[in-house]
Amino acid sequence: MLFFHNIGDNEIVCYIDRVQLKNTYIDQSFYIYGWAFHSGGKEIQYDIQLDGVSVPFEMNGVLRADVEEKYSKYLRNSRVGFVLSVKFQTLPKSIQFFAEAEGQRKKILDYNEKKILEIEEADLIDSYIDYFKCGDNNELIVTGWAYSLEGKNINYKLFDQDGQEIEFKLQKMSRADTVVLKKLSLSQKYCGFQIKFKGDKKQTYILEFDDGEHKRQEKLFMSAGLSVKTFKNYLSYLEPSNLNKSKKFIDEYGMKRFLKRLSLGPNAGDIRYQFWFEDHKATEATLEKQRNTSLSYNPKISIIVATFNTKDTYLKDMIETVIAQTYINWELCIADGSSTDAVENYIREHYSEEKRIKFKKLDKNYGISGNMNGALEMAEGDYIALYDHDDMLTPDCLFEFVSSMQEVHHDCLYSDEDKFDDALKIYTDPHFKPDFSIDLLRSHNYITHFFAVKKSIVDEVGGMRPEYDGSQDYDFIFRCIEKSKSIYHVPKILYHWRMHPASTAQDPASKMYCYDAGKRAIEAHLKRCGVEGSVTMLDAPLYGMYHVRYKIIGNPLISVIIPNKDETETLKTCIESLEKINVYKNIEIIVVENNSTTPEIFEYYHEVEDKYQNVRVITWKDEFNYSAINNFAVTFAKGEYLLFLNNDVEIINEDAIEELLGCAQRKEVGAVGAKLLYPDNTVQHAGVVVGYKGYATHAYTEIDRDDFGHMGRPRVSSNYSAVTAACLMVRKEIYDKVDGFDEQFKVACNDVDFCLKIRKLGLFNVFNAFSLWHHFESKTRGYEDTPEKLERFNNEIKKFQEKWPDILKNGDPFHNINFNLDKGPFKLY
Repeated sequence: MLFFHNIGDNEIVCYIDRVQLKNTYIDQSFYIYGWAFHSGGKEIQYDIQLDGVSVPFEMNGVLRADVEEKYSKYLRNSRVGFVLSVKFQTLPKSIQFFAEAEGQRKKILDYNEKKILEIEEADLIDSYIDYFKCGDNNELIVTGWAYSLEGKNINYKLFDQDGQEIEFKLQKMSRADTVVLKKLSLSQKYCGFQIKFKGDKKQTYILEFDDGEHKRQEKLFMSAGLSVKTFKNYLSYLEPSNLNKSKKFIDEYGMKRFLKRLSLGPNAGDIRYQFWFEDHKATEATLEKQRNTSLSYNPKISIIVATFNTKDTYLKDMIETVIAQTYINWELCIADGSSTDAVENYIREHYSEEKRIKFKKLDKNYGISGNMNGALEMAEGDYIALYDHDDMLTPDCLFEFVSSMQEVHHDCLYSDEDKFDDALKIYTDPHFKPDFSIDLLRSHNYITHFFAVKKSIVDEVGGMRPEYDGSQDYDFIFRCIEKSKSIYHVPKILYHWRMHPASTAQDPASKMYCYDAGKRAIEAHLKRCGVEGSVTMLDAPLYGMYHVRYKIIGNPLISVIIPNKDETETLKTCIESLEKINVYKNIEIIVVENNSTTPEIFEYYHEVEDKYQNVRVITWKDEFNYSAINNFAVTFAKGEYLLFLNNDVEIINEDAIEELLGCAQRKEVGAVGAKLLYPDNTVQHAGVVVGYKGYATHAYTEIDRDDFGHMGRPRVSSNYSAVTAACLMVRKEIYDKVDGFDEQFKVACNDVDFCLKIRKLGLFNVFNAFSLWHHFESKTRGYEDTPEKLERFNNEIKKFQEKWPDILKNGDPFHNINFNLDKGPFKLY
């Protein structure tokens, strides 16, 4: 492996992570995993030689956020990783791999016959171990992937170093990355795994994969010290700005904990977030200022919590973090359904003098809802706040809530949250939430903690309902927000959700009944709102997430508007997908001819109008102006709904238009956008975030279609400030209310501006993750790659900034101000 450290103005920087050689009757290939970029931004060409002869190869681009973070000033995007596959018929005696750019040619791999024979694999099972680590209570955890080249099911066995079989807990996981890179069938999507078992971290174990005919084994062991690979990985994050943070971490938590973190690698639990949290939490000076601040509105907050055989350490943390609040007008209402008197004895022994703590020992365990209702019966505050018996609050939590209510006494409030890894004693997995998003809430309970609601609303809607145990808070939140006019998001990490072996946070698959209750909670909410729709619970690893499909009312006409210039085959692909793949048939297609010059396109116009009675070609004769072209087309539209579509898109799923229409028919919804994918099935559009570099950008560009993203947002429907007009549906009456597209935005900004005008009406714009389309992007117009185009683009950006100063100043409400938008959407570092 070669790694070039010194970067000049014209250098190829590269690294090889892994080389694999499969030599079977199914697969005879080299696989080379790594990354490379040119410091001057030039495109790199690759050359692979077997026995000195250049051979063809396949290349899959891979997102490498780790490389982007370290070398961001050199990169245009993070898609610098690669997996190269080279087919062969006879095992070669040498393989060489070269990278070329700007006259440079670097040899970055050179294997002779001996080395090739060392890495040769003849197994018909392929596998890889991502990590092997020690969790809580001597529980060992191994994660990776395995699949059969013959497509057979894989069975797992685990053995200790003496060959004795060991019991373990297996959770299968989706590994879209492996499916794409290894070209597996979708039936092998869940080739990923996580295995947990009790063991000794000093021992060696054997993990065996068996497809019924063939077997493959992976050796599992933990180094007594830090492995070179782990240390190198960690060093890649220790830039100068982080060295002082590392020292601070060591000073506060000790070298032992620091080395434990380091042994798990830089991404396990994400030590970078630990540093971020330490830098952004309220300082002691801030907390002291809060204690001495006099607020004009001082509502009493009743924090309700149900305990059940709670460990003393958890109980202590839960109570002490309430007592430590800088805002003092609170009461903590604890109802205990424990099978013993341990909780009662502990509270009476340690907190009998704290009059703000109310305790009730229940005559039996009534379940989580019944026990929470027992706590609610004691509450006398102006607001009710939900709290779990093993979680923690930050000391400024209640102050931040109440200080946000000085001008508007909000009906409901919620904050950002993270998780506390009880084994490692660090904070991890932050949930930086958007402002209120009804579609995201119907996709999963993103609000969760910390949640507070006016007591008057609780009195109206009632307490927790036992039939929703496991998702009783989800059902409760729905009922509260349905009665609320003001729902406020406090964009600060104020709540720590503890992860331990018994918590849902640590093992989502352990509580499937919770997710069924969540499904029923959404269904009940829709019924109360008078909305017809079906709710589907998503499969692993998306447990706790849902797909709401809204029933289409009637059979309204949809006018599909497609501007086009010259692109015959592209337009044909688009129209054929609308006519043949799409199952919603009440559509008219309006093609706007825009200064084409090739005779082929005009021949196609006649052909397609003859072939399909619902296709009509109209002619725009002026210069290109995207806004004006679409506004012109709308004057010919007869539909109740408008679907603005680029000519370079095609439908993937047959119900893609029905998905958009179901959302667009809701009275609270304005524009609806789709999930657009590049031809390689990476994401092109999954919503638009406003504010990036003074304008806006697509979220999650170039991640895999199945990647989870932040809080699962690219996988489920949610609300954004804007969606792209490459595929945008809107009711005609809403289009009319906002006067269509603003024609001062000829090329750029028009769709974002259109969506922000809709937001000013008080409507939600929706990203529908289940309406899937391929998008070949900008084939008609090209990119902003000339001085003239760049000047035009910058002028339109300036106009946009003048028109929408508030959102650019205050931040996109459907993003989160904690993210570092200079790095891109949903990026913290």
